[in-house]
Amino acid sequence: MPASPQSSHGPSAARDPAPLLALIDALVGELQPGARRQATLDSQLDRDLGLDSLSRVELLARIEQHYGVRLRAEVLGMAQTPRELLAALGESAASHAPPRPPAEAVADCERASGEDAELPKDAGTLLEVLDWHLARHPDRVHVRFYASEDRLDTLTYAGLAEGAGQVAQALRALEMRAGDCVALMLPSGLDFFRCFFGILRAGAVPVPMYPPARPAQIEEHLRRQAGILRNCEARVLITFDRVRPLARMLAGLSPALVHVVTPESLLDGPRPPAAEPPAPGAGGLALIQYTSGSTGDPKGVALSHGNLLANIRAWGEAAALTASDVCVSWLPLYHDMGLIGTWLGSLYHGMPLILMSPLDFLARPERWLWAIHHHRGTVTAAPNFAFDLCVKRLEGGDLAGLDLSTWRLAANGAEPVDADTLARFARVFAPYG
Repeated sequence: MPASPQSSHGPSAARDPAPLLALIDALVGELQPGARRQATLDSQLDRDLGLDSLSRVELLARIEQHYGVRLRAEVLGMAQTPRELLAALGESAASHAPPRPPAEAVADCERASGEDAELPKDAGTLLEVLDWHLARHPDRVHVRFYASEDRLDTLTYAGLAEGAGQVAQALRALEMRAGDCVALMLPSGLDFFRCFFGILRAGAVPVPMYPPARPAQIEEHLRRQAGILRNCEARVLITFDRVRPLARMLAGLSPALVHVVTPESLLDGPRPPAAEPPAPGAGGLALIQYTSGSTGDPKGVALSHGNLLANIRAWGEAAALTASDVCVSWLPLYHDMGLIGTWLGSLYHGMPLILMSPLDFLARPERWLWAIHHHRGTVTAAPNFAFDLCVKRLEGGDLAGLDLSTWRLAANGAEPVDADTLARFARVFAPYG
């Protein structure tokens, strides 16, 4: 919970590293009893001190409480050492009031009626689903993405189709063959959606991959993920600009890889026309999804268009989803719950998806709840740890004005579900609707 801005340990005290190092040592001692690890300013938080992502979330919460400040959300992913945390403290702001909604949120979530009771029940592929929506409501908001705390990027169905067409044309210019795999290693953002459907429109198969969490570890991350590129024999990798200089290394790790490109390069300017591939059928591959690899080499699961649509329709029927719903999510798009359940489920049912990055949620779990408030969210999904994190970080915190009364469905999955966690979550947040 945020501490009072009048804390005697405020940003001006951050020049002395001793309190910060003491906080880190205390957390390491709690998490690893008996471990003989003592932090220095240049210790690596993960490699030297053994602090994983959730441990770093706890560390940032304690730092904010001790110093009475609000760190930028990017610090969770960027800071690698106590020295970098100390520098971030010097740039921090005092503890804050609840976030104000971007202007788009006020006018968001158009509740459609009449024809919106319809669904693309006869569509056999994801491409047919997109075309169905495009023909009926091209200007309807499909996704709003929190590019920052006060900036929303918006994608309509027409914008998705247009971007996908540009990506497809660029991929066909690279002499993609029908059925070729295209790896997609991008952070959450609108480019992911354009590229995913562009791959399908080009007749290829998207293979979502986990992007590196920290820029300093790009090369190490790529070496760990090279097995996926080899296994699916991806000919193209779509990724962000900092990966392109490593293209030669990647080609050595995965001989089938011919092109490493960015969304900007695919969306930049006109391309010479190329013959469109045959439209896939319901049995055609829609994507290959790889397991995390936490217990061995990642395993690819081939999912057809028919598989996905059957899953999405079953989920929609069980949850009674309609275009009047609003889905709010921070889940990563390489994960099946984020990719299929929240994004493709929203696409099929015509409901707007309000999306933020996983790091934004981990650094500020309250942003998930405030997004539900601001956008009048009705549906969301998360693993059990997310509900637990909200209770631990926000119980007793200042959530004055938060209204969750529109929230009707919370899906909990992707890991063991703890009934006690759900009971505590319901108890803590019941006063907010």
